[in-house]
Amino acid sequence: MPPGRDRRQRRRRAAVIGGAAVAAKKHHDAKEVQREDEAAAQQERAPNQAPAPAAAGGLTPDVMEQLKQLGELHEQNVLSDEEFEREKAKLLGSP
Repeated sequence: MPPGRDRRQRRRRAAVIGGAAVAAKKHHDAKEVQREDEAAAQQERAPNQAPAPAAAGGLTPDVMEQLKQLGELHEQNVLSDEEFEREKAKLLGSP
């Protein structure tokens, strides 16, 4: 095999792989633009509609159950007022 042949094969392989990567990136970018256009068109069709609020302020059933348990512990004087407020703030995501 001539000494330069292996190098040429590697370059061709790299060019093919690079070309495929460029094509994939263009395809991805085109899809992203299409999604953005569809979202903008949908927003134009219904500009006065507010986004739907999250259920119960974004609380999951698990968090609601934990809040209920905290309330019960507080009522039973197992948790002090400070402990209750601190744990409640953690569950609700407040600082």
